[in-house]
Amino acid sequence: MHELALCEAIADVVKSHADGQHVDVVRVRIGALRQVVPESLSFCWSMVRDFADMPEAELELESVTAAVQCRSCGHDSEITSQWSLLCPRCDSADVAVLRGNEFLVTSLDVSDREPQQTQKE
Repeated sequence: MHELALCEAIADVVKSHADGQHVDVVRVRIGALRQVVPESLSFCWSMVRDFADMPEAELELESVTAAVQCRSCGHDSEITSQWSLLCPRCDSADVAVLRGNEFLVTSLDVSDREPQQTQKE
């Protein structure tokens, strides 16, 4: 499951930019061609955020559809299949990916408040 490694990388980016502030929300943009399972990423984040000392940080995901430009016919098209990058108009494989490869932390919501402490029984 590569989603765990992705969450560790997200946590590293977040910690380096949060500058010690409390992290409330982490927003990530994920392209359809990245083969990331959103549910797995969210599950892994719930584990990684605790180890990264961000126990309350929520993960918000933005999905980006894939699109290509065909070099043969010049047509720009959205790609609905994650398994094929053929031009839907002429079936050419000679395409340039316009979007869908994204994997990017786009923003953070941070605050000065301290994380909530859980009481030990």
